[in-house]
Amino acid sequence: MRRLTWGLLLVLCACSGTPSSGAGTNGGSSAAGGGAGGSADAGNPAGGSAGSAGVDVDDDPDPELGEAEWAELRALAPDELPPPPADVTNAWADDAGAAAFGQALFFDPRFSGALLDGDNDGTPAALGRKGETGKVSCAGCHVPENGFSDTRSLRRQISLGAGWGIRRAPSLLDVGQSKLLMWDGRRGALFNQLFGVLESEVEMNSPRLYPAVKVFENHREAYEAIFGPLPPLDDEARFPHLKAEETGCLRLDKDNKCVGVKRGAPGDGAEFDALAPEDRDAVTRILVNVGKAMAAYQRLLSCGPGPFDAWVHGDETALGRAEQRGAALFVGKARCTSCHSGPYFSDERFHNVGLRPGVVGTVFLGADDPGASVGIPLAKADPLSSRGAYSDGDDGRLPDEVGPGLLGAFRTPRLRCVAERPSFMHTGHVGSLADVIDFFDRGGEQVGFPGKNELVPLGLSARERADLLAFLKTLTGPGPSAELLGPP
Repeated sequence: MRRLTWGLLLVLCACSGTPSSGAGTNGGSSAAGGGAGGSADAGNPAGGSAGSAGVDVDDDPDPELGEAEWAELRALAPDELPPPPADVTNAWADDAGAAAFGQALFFDPRFSGALLDGDNDGTPAALGRKGETGKVSCAGCHVPENGFSDTRSLRRQISLGAGWGIRRAPSLLDVGQSKLLMWDGRRGALFNQLFGVLESEVEMNSPRLYPAVKVFENHREAYEAIFGPLPPLDDEARFPHLKAEETGCLRLDKDNKCVGVKRGAPGDGAEFDALAPEDRDAVTRILVNVGKAMAAYQRLLSCGPGPFDAWVHGDETALGRAEQRGAALFVGKARCTSCHSGPYFSDERFHNVGLRPGVVGTVFLGADDPGASVGIPLAKADPLSSRGAYSDGDDGRLPDEVGPGLLGAFRTPRLRCVAERPSFMHTGHVGSLADVIDFFDRGGEQVGFPGKNELVPLGLSARERADLLAFLKTLTGPGPSAELLGPP
């Protein structure tokens, strides 16, 4: 069995209410498609328990909602959902032309190098066969028709790109609400998240020089219309051209790590490092601008309001009795809003919920992930961060201190459209929302994770778990408009 070291989180309910120290309120990834599982009917809980106890539920009490509960519910469902906050790191964040260009890039697999893992076997769960190039696009692991989550990889848990990733690819819906990205906050701006994908040996496997050349070859006109002239990347004496099968990593070890250097990347001691300093900067700047265009596109992706919002706004028929009871639980006994607050149901912070890993992707087991205690320092040290020369501004999103409370802590995911996601916790090892509710009801696990578990047991009944599940399903909105689900 292959063993990777990583952690996991889907904070749904029952956080202690005391935010982890060290990270500001602007935490961030991330992340749909496929059913959530569970047995409760949205309007009537008589179908059974939301949990695994198998207890039939036949009681149907009146929902109990006082003014305090209504005040919290109204905070979750404002008259209009707020757009993504201004992103000072990206001068093109809300530029329509940049968004259209970013949309084209999102669906383009020509930036990617070779597929490396033998599980790339040409089946529908893979993007091609081992050794093939030009197969991985962003849309390969963020499937637009399924809420921009990975419903393609085997078991719909972790993602298979060039190799197996170590965490579940989060949904991109409403990603523009986050300032710190990824489950552990290791990316401090949406524009620089692209570098992790391109340069990862298990994602696109395409370090810096190769994709910059591909922008020149395939997107020159669109790029220059927005960002100005490209350098002469067709000058191979100045900018060496690697073949797709030569770029990046050439072989993975048993832990899915690259063997040797990644050609075309900083530190390769070869093509990239041999560039003149100004040309290294130019190549990096091209991909920074690509990241800013893709960020502009991703800021348009939203779940949108669902039946819950209609009910809060006065449509008494929008939610059934069980769903209304679940809403009362969400802001009351289940204490979900101690982490899942605000219109997008996330405090954008990082929490330790004491989750013991499970096997995913048939053979992978994760353990001992330090989470944000390592991720946020990586974001701070990144030369491409919001504080760096490639950012268009700094809004102070990166914290000055990273406290001990961030050990084993991961970001609070947004819950709009949560019921459409194919798997849960950031390893994806939990297969249904019902099982997630069970986990939080019992207060998480007591052993098998780093750091201090913030959860406490909730003591929910079978009917209450069913009601909470029914409520979570009412957070599903219409999703992005059809014209955003494919290349422009």
